Amino acid sequence: MTPTSLADATDMEISATVAAEAGRLLLELREGFGPVEDKDTADALRKKADASSHELIVARLAQARPDDCVLSEEGADDLARLDAERVWIVDPLDGTWEYGQGRVDFAVHVVLWTADAAAPGGGRLTASTVDLPAQGLARRSDDVPVPTRALPQDRPVRIVASRTRPPAVLADVVSALDARLREQGHGYGVEVVDVGSVGAKVNEILSGRAEAYVHDTGFYEWDVAAPLAVAHAHGLTASHVDGRPVSFNQERPYVTDLLVGLPEFAEELRAGMLRASGA
Repeated sequence: MTPTSLADATDMEISATVAAEAGRLLLELREGFGPVEDKDTADALRKKADASSHELIVARLAQARPDDCVLSEEGADDLARLDAERVWIVDPLDGTWEYGQGRVDFAVHVVLWTADAAAPGGGRLTASTVDLPAQGLARRSDDVPVPTRALPQDRPVRIVASRTRPPAVLADVVSALDARLREQGHGYGVEVVDVGSVGAKVNEILSGRAEAYVHDTGFYEWDVAAPLAVAHAHGLTASHVDGRPVSFNQERPYVTDLLVGLPEFAEELRAGMLRASGA
């Protein structure tokens, strides 16, 4: 792959181009890796893909914006970013497990954090891309927003959650929401579905296949930043479960919890989560 110059590109063009290049690389690596029939082979594929995507993204960002900092899941954390005006927050392969299983619900996350003393946490997110290469789709913060919609009447209302680490109170919350909707005449109720990458989870909402996503057992800024910025651009609720805005470019780049969804339903889900947890 011979990169073309991005020196004259906008931040959004850089974000989208670099994420797309990394996505194509991930597909090419997986297609050319040969049969993945055991855990060791799958792990080797995942390791190579993580490293290769990271190297491509960091090289392209250095070429395009040499003075910017980068916070990447696969790179050493240079705390000089804490004093920087511009920091790219990158996940070269979000949904690594799903990628190694041959699934489509993995993503590349690229987003720019810019210092802004008036913004929550001292900065704001712009130029966000969630590239879903195996789905042939990218979600960007400059997309035309997805039209607002009501809850579906022809299928269950769906909440996306982690397969291995769902919120401890989620089953009780879903039961209460299910009962309320059925009392109101909704014939399908509420169900929980499993999707891999955080970016892929947000895409389920934007694609009309789910209504909310909730997670309360922690992850990192690179998991969250690009999907959150895309969600905000499309008019979705995206915040901590208790409603606080999520801050980025923190010294410890850890995010405790996240709730994303259609605004009205997200508020119902938030209220249920807080009640069930005793908050």
